Amino acid sequence: MSAKVIPVTHWSTASHGSSTDTSPMELSDLGEHLDQCKGSRGHLFALHCAMEAASHFVASRFVTTLLVIALLIGAASLMF
Repeated sequence: MSAKVIPVTHWSTASHGSSTDTSPMELSDLGEHLDQCKGSRGHLFALHCAMEAASHFVASRFVTTLLVIALLIGAASLMF
């Protein structure tokens, strides 16, 4: 099994007394870094992100969801 070696690019946000604008070289390094990050994701990364977002949505509204279900069951039992 061969190991995939990813070259490390160096990105720094320090200005070291120079102007605080980004140079074309810095933007190029940042672009390379972002491409490496994008390439390191697995095939199911988008699905994983969607499921994680859904999980956070449901978890943050769990008590409210239980209360609504209980109210619906209570209302349904009164009707019949």
